[in-house]
Amino acid sequence: MSLLFLWLFGGVSVAASTEAPKMLLLNSYQSESVVGWLMSEKLDGVRAQWNGRQLISRGGHVISAPAWFLKDFPEFALDGELWTQRQDFENILSIVRKKQPDQRWHEVTYNIFEVPNQVGGLLDRLSVLKAYLKKHPVPHLKVIPQIKIESDIHFRSELKRLVGLGAEGLVLRNPDQGYVTGRHASALKVKPFQEDECQLLGTTPGKGKYLGQVGALVCLWRGEKILIGSGLSDHDREIPPSEGAWITFKYYGVTATGRPRFPVYLRVKADKDF
Repeated sequence: MSLLFLWLFGGVSVAASTEAPKMLLLNSYQSESVVGWLMSEKLDGVRAQWNGRQLISRGGHVISAPAWFLKDFPEFALDGELWTQRQDFENILSIVRKKQPDQRWHEVTYNIFEVPNQVGGLLDRLSVLKAYLKKHPVPHLKVIPQIKIESDIHFRSELKRLVGLGAEGLVLRNPDQGYVTGRHASALKVKPFQEDECQLLGTTPGKGKYLGQVGALVCLWRGEKILIGSGLSDHDREIPPSEGAWITFKYYGVTATGRPRFPVYLRVKADKDF
């Protein structure tokens, strides 16, 4: 049995395991043929593995979910995302990080994309949980729908549709692959953009409707200064992140000079795996 210690994260004491669970990790899609594979929405939540007794984060920390949330969970392992809704990552992170769970857990669902240690292909493994839920319904425990990719056009149109709804992207899985952990060629992630982090050096003054507010963030990215003006909320322009903070932004490829194209501010960098 793993030893437990108190881990101080963001001013909140969280019980943590000394060992991180072994999990399947996603490679980035390049141009592989994925016809016949399965695709599902990539949820921007907090990864968690259920070990039959507790929810454990990717970093090995015990998540303090309320007893009612875990009631009637199966005794076998599960792997998935704690999630609320699209484009709500900061909220779900703040919920699951708390040592004392609050009422916001009623917003959370646990969305399963893997049933570890079961035999057969992906659909066979997921069917174990589906059979369990037929006998023991748990409204907030869900199996993420898996759609067979019929063609390249089918795959790309589904990606476009979901991104248009605010989704982060797609996860592609080889349905015939048995259960594995670590990074594997049978599991890929697809996003219409790239994400990275940069360190905030300062801000530029706003103009026009942003007069008296922040116009853009000045960041150090890979040794170069870049400006990020898109994606800032009214609150961000009034009270920007502190200088020296690391922020996460998205961009759409790079220019001929190697600078990020159309950078968009997302959030102050958070540890998704805590």
